[in-house]
Amino acid sequence: MRVFWAHPARSVTLGFLGLVVVGTTLLLLPVSRAAAAPADALVAAFTTVSATCVTGLITVDTGTYWTPFGQVVILALIQIGGFGVMTLATLLAMAVRGKLGLRSSLAAQADSHSQRLGEVRAAIFSTLRILVVLEIVVALVLAARFHWGYGYAPGRALWHGVFHAISAVNNAGFALYPDSATGFVGDIFVIGPICFALVVGGLGFPVLRELLRRVPRERWSVHTRLTLWGTAVLIVLGTGLFWWFETRGGGTLTGLDPWGQFVGALGGGLFPRTAGFNSIDYGMASDETLAVTIVLMFIGGGSAGTAGGVKITTFLILAFVIWSEVRGEPDVVIGRRRISSATQRQALSVALLAVGLVVVSAIYLMSRTEGMRPTDLLFETVSAFATVGLSTGLTASLPWDAQLLLMLLMFLGRVGPITVAAALALNTRHRHYRLPEERPVVG
Repeated sequence: MRVFWAHPARSVTLGFLGLVVVGTTLLLLPVSRAAAAPADALVAAFTTVSATCVTGLITVDTGTYWTPFGQVVILALIQIGGFGVMTLATLLAMAVRGKLGLRSSLAAQADSHSQRLGEVRAAIFSTLRILVVLEIVVALVLAARFHWGYGYAPGRALWHGVFHAISAVNNAGFALYPDSATGFVGDIFVIGPICFALVVGGLGFPVLRELLRRVPRERWSVHTRLTLWGTAVLIVLGTGLFWWFETRGGGTLTGLDPWGQFVGALGGGLFPRTAGFNSIDYGMASDETLAVTIVLMFIGGGSAGTAGGVKITTFLILAFVIWSEVRGEPDVVIGRRRISSATQRQALSVALLAVGLVVVSAIYLMSRTEGMRPTDLLFETVSAFATVGLSTGLTASLPWDAQLLLMLLMFLGRVGPITVAAALALNTRHRHYRLPEERPVVG
């Protein structure tokens, strides 16, 4: 039994479950809720899972339902969930004992996606430095804008800056406003820092460490190249398509000037990258915009970061697999590097598991609701699994079992890919023989 639970993938899962239990308990305390807010275990649990899994889906207004104490609890859950439960636990153990044990190293390796065990200590500290510095910079910029641009008192401006900076860097999407960021749709000094924070946090810490070490571009790893190029292409495509669909007659951006439309389209193209903020009402968005957003949410951001989805590298590796098969190439080659068959199988497994989970969950939601568009329910399902947090406004009106399903999707979206990747990587088997080959008909 001890060996069973000592598996790194299971340790990560238990760590997140423990954090959910603690967070739910804290949010159920009277000091966490506003005086008029009723004690609701489902609301507390849903909010805790959403914050821990850095998603952003909510069933109550964060700014009015929860007291400042409750908001601090949510912020702590976001920070711990984004940094990684096992990574944080390992860091604390190192501070107390001054050393890093093998079991803690394996758990932290699974949570931080360090490729080599010897990199775990450096990865943890560099990740912490990146997070803290980025959050401080973004918080100060937002606080200055809230104070001088909107007349907030210094204390309120600083709190709003800190809250939204931590939420953005960790790709959580929680906001202190009932309409998220729609009140700042054309304000580049609010939307810009948030977009910058979510992109950097969503690149993944292996990529950030490689960039900060100033590795020459010609020596970038395949992972870094895929992540950077994939991110750039998705930003351009997402922003362009969002602008095209939402500036046409009746679109959500038609009432803005050209600069405001650009800022609104920038947010619309970047927020689906698992950020959860929204600068428009997605309930009023066109079907084309919802379709593009669903695709962007499903792909997500970079691996080993605060973003969700199946990840850019998974998507691009599968694209190169298809391209190599079409061309009849015996190997999958990216950047003059051959991609191992084990990596291809991992990418295929993660993608197919994600598709299956989303399809089954969406069908269940459709069977449990009436009068709701299938597109909106699929949007909600992908948003939960990809830990995005965008919604067309259905979350609070869903029945209790549907909300429980969304909680499960958020948890699997945050922990599941980590668990699957770790289990596949740590359970490799080497046979001393090969069975006869056969080729079933494909296609």
